Amino acid sequence: MPRIHFQQQLAELKDKILAMAALAQQTVETAVDAYIQRDERLCQYVRDNETAINAAQRALDEMAYELLAKEQPMAIDLRFILAVIKINGDLERIGDQSMNIARRTLDMQGKEAVDLPVDFAGMGEFAGRMIRTAIQALLEGDAQIAESVITMDDEIDRMNRDAQTQLIKLIQTEPEYTQQALNGLLISRGLERIADHASNIATDVIFWVRGADVRHQLSMAVD
Repeated sequence: MPRIHFQQQLAELKDKILAMAALAQQTVETAVDAYIQRDERLCQYVRDNETAINAAQRALDEMAYELLAKEQPMAIDLRFILAVIKINGDLERIGDQSMNIARRTLDMQGKEAVDLPVDFAGMGEFAGRMIRTAIQALLEGDAQIAESVITMDDEIDRMNRDAQTQLIKLIQTEPEYTQQALNGLLISRGLERIADHASNIATDVIFWVRGADVRHQLSMAVD
């Protein structure tokens, strides 16, 4: 009976992290829409979501650490709880990055709208797809799906580099738009960081399913 109760608690923990992940994904997409549309109401929606994500993070951490302390789980269950704790942190930082995008949007209110040479909608959609795929990997416990998220990271890195190049060129050629371009640089960098957190989530899924620390392997490969 205690084992059945423990598995129910694990299922509840998984449901909570999936709900938080869905909220984080929605927050990213809303932040990008807010910037593209220069919509202050959407910025407030992002702020509300970020507050909800922070509250969910605290509740999830409390639940996960309580399970670790009371149940002393073994093997795959232990890895799952540890993965949830790490994923929880990445989701909270996705919320932070989304709020940063909303702040950049608010900074632009009252300034001339400039058609920057960057596909922010495309970058946002790609980052959102990485989060959605990482969520799917977590939902299904599928390491192969998680690996596909990691391979996607190179593309958003390329998109960010291209954006940085184009925006720096704009500052040099049309310095009157420096403020708008600087905000664009920060938003592009924020979307790249959001994608990094999606990759982190994917590596944590692999750790849970296979017991393999992919982050360590990747750092060894770079060295």
